[in-house]
Amino acid sequence: MSHLIFNRALKIVGFLALAAAFAIPAANAASGKNTIVKKQHASKAGVSKKVISTRKSVRFVAGAKQRKSIIRVSVPPKPSFGQIAGLHSAQDPLELKSSVALVIDQDTREVLFSKNDHAVLPIASLTKLMTGVIISGAKLPMDELITVTQDDVDTEKGSSSRLKVGTTLTRGELLHLALMSSENRAAHALGRTYPGGLGTFVSLMNAKAKMLGMTDTSYVEPTGLSSRNQSSAQDLATLVNAAHGDPMLRELSTSTGYQVAVGSRTLQYNNTNRLVKNPDWDIGLQKTGYISEAGQCLVMQTKIAGRKLIMVFLDSAGKLSRLGDAERVRRWVESNPVTEHKVNVSASAKQVAG
Repeated sequence: MSHLIFNRALKIVGFLALAAAFAIPAANAASGKNTIVKKQHASKAGVSKKVISTRKSVRFVAGAKQRKSIIRVSVPPKPSFGQIAGLHSAQDPLELKSSVALVIDQDTREVLFSKNDHAVLPIASLTKLMTGVIISGAKLPMDELITVTQDDVDTEKGSSSRLKVGTTLTRGELLHLALMSSENRAAHALGRTYPGGLGTFVSLMNAKAKMLGMTDTSYVEPTGLSSRNQSSAQDLATLVNAAHGDPMLRELSTSTGYQVAVGSRTLQYNNTNRLVKNPDWDIGLQKTGYISEAGQCLVMQTKIAGRKLIMVFLDSAGKLSRLGDAERVRRWVESNPVTEHKVNVSASAKQVAG
């Protein structure tokens, strides 16, 4: 009799233990909630987004089921220096999206269109045009091999690159990628390996700017990732004119595409300025640029209606608006008599510390 009672008691204890084993995870699943917050950066748009991922698990005796929900919250991008200074308040008859613009006749130096052209702003990768001027002018061997190192990795903005540390290319290939595709590691490697080192290279950039009469311009590194690389539209027009005199810079900056062999792979690069492929345009030299502090930037030497023109657009509001501004100027030049080509616009700007 006692043996029978003991067996029944053992079964009851086992049943209770089994029920508890199922009840604990079910309770945890019903009340537990794990939230993970990740920060993602858009590489080119300069917009930060927070992605909040919430995971809630619900378990059943017969099986398991999991539900996931993702809520994306957009964070507005940082305002550019031009926006902070109020430069976008300037209204112009062409309704340009760039807060700074300058169009001049390359031969006569006549100003056809100007908008806040003396404002000093960050110039982003327009910097690489001066990097090219220094490299080309030094007459260094273009077939010399240069290896990308950890020193060339962007610690300023955290931008990515297809040129991994350890990649070896010629100086000519790096210059091509820097001017055509705005490759940051390529530009940095060119400055780092210059005779005398990076410090000497930056000093030469500033000395060249001074020699050209670019009194509003200063450089601190060869890529343009630093917002302390600054200039005005007037100075940049001077730089474009000087760079256009170099056949190699004309060829590399207007190249539509380029391939480089990296180990067993072949990397295809394209021009950051889609206008070079447009048959409506005759572009002799160009360079694009973007960081959040500078906005979208573009400089070009081009021929319109039989005139050689230099165009500068700084602090444009959208990714494609700098190209749209160039199209608006082109149509304006083509559709108006030469005598009407004089527009000067400026905003009452606030002082912005760099």
